[in-house]
Amino acid sequence: MTGAAGGAVAIVGAAECDLGATGRTTAELQSQAVTRALADAGLELRHVDGLATNGFGRFPATQLADYLGLRPAWSESTFAGGAVFEMYVARAAQAVAAGQATTVVISYASNQRTARSRTLAAGADAGLPEAQFEAPYHPLYPMSFYAMAAHRYLHRYGLSRADLAEVAVAAREWARLNPKAWHHDSPPLTVDEVLSAPMVSSPLSTLDSCLVTDGGGAVVLTSLERARDLPKPPVAVLGYGEATSHTAMATPPDLLDTGAADAGRRAFAAAGLTPGDIDVAQVYDAFTISVPLALEALGLAEPGAGPELVRSRRLPINTSGGGLAYCHPGQFGILLLVEAVRQLRGECGERQVAGARTALVHGTGGILSSHATVILGVDA
Repeated sequence: MTGAAGGAVAIVGAAECDLGATGRTTAELQSQAVTRALADAGLELRHVDGLATNGFGRFPATQLADYLGLRPAWSESTFAGGAVFEMYVARAAQAVAAGQATTVVISYASNQRTARSRTLAAGADAGLPEAQFEAPYHPLYPMSFYAMAAHRYLHRYGLSRADLAEVAVAAREWARLNPKAWHHDSPPLTVDEVLSAPMVSSPLSTLDSCLVTDGGGAVVLTSLERARDLPKPPVAVLGYGEATSHTAMATPPDLLDTGAADAGRRAFAAAGLTPGDIDVAQVYDAFTISVPLALEALGLAEPGAGPELVRSRRLPINTSGGGLAYCHPGQFGILLLVEAVRQLRGECGERQVAGARTALVHGTGGILSSHATVILGVDA
């Protein structure tokens, strides 16, 4: 991506921390993610002068920098849910291109399974619409809201729960090819199993829902010129875009009209590419409904045809197994980036997409509220 200073930027390191039920603290997991990603890049902590993270104490970037012994020249700790790590790529690329930093680490980790807590943020202010018009009905946050969108989606396009179940089935298939996935050793999943799983918030069952695990990861960005001298093939940041639409489900005029279309359009324009140019897609899958909504908004599938695209396997989607079958540590956006980088480097073993040269990564935060798209490519 060409920034204000005219410099192209690349991802040069990517790694996970321990995943699953680790018994570790968030600080330990963050440290693992950062140091492993730097090692992957052939760099060390002393090279880092930019840091982006959240979910780590009250002042995330400051506290992580202190824990790691860093004094960054640039930091970022915006909180926007699962889309924020794709947003961080944009901010980091701009910082590197502008000369504010030379080596930026974007990281996240959580021990939510070990801690038995999914808390990510404070509750809604009493004056906000969600407190006035939604909280009195005690919805399951965020599942009931995604369920509302799912009902609307199925009604609008004449689809059924079985169509959404295809997303969970495909995620399990990919996870069985990923040695690090929670469901790597699990048997294949069937549509009937998804449909017969305990209902949580109609039409979404337990198997329509993401995992609850420890985990996280990190990526390292630097200039493309510098990246070419490092050990691993650089993955160029070709384009990015973002959009924020709403937070309360009482406010949008159409539950299915999210900011994903705007984020994707901006990313494709910046990259000079079209949806037909994408070889592999990593899209946030907090629930099965998340995937077709994103695919269709991004132009990768026609309206109502997202489940069929997943079923057909014409486009490899969520090749790690995604949040549904690989790992979901509260926010999944960082691990979408890690998998995209590995696919473009050809490092994915059995699940490798042959000849992949472009990858789309799309994060979703909140209740279909914040959206960020990043397009990556093999260094030409």
